[in-house]
Amino acid sequence: MALRCSTQFFRSKVYKLLVLTVGLLIVTCFPAPSDSLAVPRSLIADAEVLSNSKYDYEEALRMSLLFYEAQRSGKLPEDNRIPWRGDSALEDRGLNGEDLTGGYYDAGDYVKFVWTQAAASTMIAWGIHSAPLGYIKSGELSRGLDCLRWASDFLLKCHVAPEELYGQVGDFRIDQKFWGRPEDMNMTRPAYKIDAEKPGSDLAGEVAAALAATSLVFREHGDVEYADLCLLHAKELYQFARNHRGLYHLSMKAAAQYYESTDYGDELAWAAAWLYKATNISYYLDEADHFYNTFRLKERPNEFSLGRRVAGVQVLMMEFTGRRDLKAAVTSFCDYQTYHQRRTPKGLLCIEREGALSHAANVVFLCMQAAKLGISPKKYENLAKQQINYMLGDSGRSFVVGFGKNPPLQPHHASSSCPMRPETCGWENFRSKDPNPQILYGALVSGPNENDLFIDLREEFIYTEVTIDYNAGFQSALAMLIHLSQDPKSIYYDSDANKSTDNNLLFGDSKQQLEIL
Repeated sequence: MALRCSTQFFRSKVYKLLVLTVGLLIVTCFPAPSDSLAVPRSLIADAEVLSNSKYDYEEALRMSLLFYEAQRSGKLPEDNRIPWRGDSALEDRGLNGEDLTGGYYDAGDYVKFVWTQAAASTMIAWGIHSAPLGYIKSGELSRGLDCLRWASDFLLKCHVAPEELYGQVGDFRIDQKFWGRPEDMNMTRPAYKIDAEKPGSDLAGEVAAALAATSLVFREHGDVEYADLCLLHAKELYQFARNHRGLYHLSMKAAAQYYESTDYGDELAWAAAWLYKATNISYYLDEADHFYNTFRLKERPNEFSLGRRVAGVQVLMMEFTGRRDLKAAVTSFCDYQTYHQRRTPKGLLCIEREGALSHAANVVFLCMQAAKLGISPKKYENLAKQQINYMLGDSGRSFVVGFGKNPPLQPHHASSSCPMRPETCGWENFRSKDPNPQILYGALVSGPNENDLFIDLREEFIYTEVTIDYNAGFQSALAMLIHLSQDPKSIYYDSDANKSTDNNLLFGDSKQQLEIL
């Protein structure tokens, strides 16, 4: 039963004193590890301080969608909003002439990696599913669905047979010799695939998860036919991943240098979990639980990112079952990020140097999913606001191109570094010290180092790189924060409900809402 208390109590001095006392006891008894940067007390924010945002999350979400539009490959739609982009890579083909046009360019270059497109799709779909008000309030639900479908249409093209999946279009070594517009490309663009003889459980599993999550979203929004198509492919890809085990970069040597995988157990569990969420068929829940135990996914990971899906599996399994061990695992992950993860002096979570901002965004989005299940709602909402606000300006500058105060001017991005046609574009534009002529609105750059230092030079890609997977968790975190601003209580489930049982406790989606106050 939900615990209901008077809101006046939560605003009282007695309550605040109690919270402060308990907090001090926790900090005293459970100090941060000595090898981590201490978290300043000022960075563990009070709920009242963060109750209202100083930044326009809606505008940031709108801009993020513009970034994805700037990354589009193939035949652009008539309503293309990026004036400096046009049709490109219209001859992308598979080994047997299959149509592989469309999708998104991975980063500032023009290779299309299916793994990153799938990973970004899963995160975006999860954001639309769990925080629809974020898109509705921003006036961007239709464009959010378009953003998701642009990726899923390409993923469907890449799955050319039940046990055959293209995983990459373009050779990175060839691509890196070219700096210019995608519309001007004339290099060879080979395609690479996995199949039963050369498998890739990690890649097939991630694509299965993406298409299952996409099917869930489009079913919720009335496109049942497209949802069924995505689900059919998701099921086939899951069986492919399950029945033919292997790491995709060992089968696709062209990917090994750039997106190497270390395991596939988490992707198998991840795919099974998303198929259960999309179908409610118990077989997939049993499969997810099997892989969770077989691959020992109960330990606390340090991150939630491309190729590292353990924390996401724990959250989904907690949602489905309500098991205490899963709740403990999710709490351990998010509390570690809140209290013990290394931070920069200004408060950014230091998880990994490359893509530093995206790692923080992924974590806070996931912990808001935990909050939705009733686990420390305000604490994890505040963590999310701290990290997202850092990216939008609390650090003293914005890390989102075109947004806020002192945003990046030289993202490592070839197309936006080019002047408008008919002027030529080449390596002289890469070496230019001027800002990119085209503003790559909404792109989240890789970010600062552990001392908050950021070098805004396009050749310094460790700071200024942009990628489609960097923006995915960021965009979904924004959607969650906007959703909360519209309905601050009902997104959270009563955490006490989780204590009543270990099994068969199913949580609904955002349409099934419980009040905690």
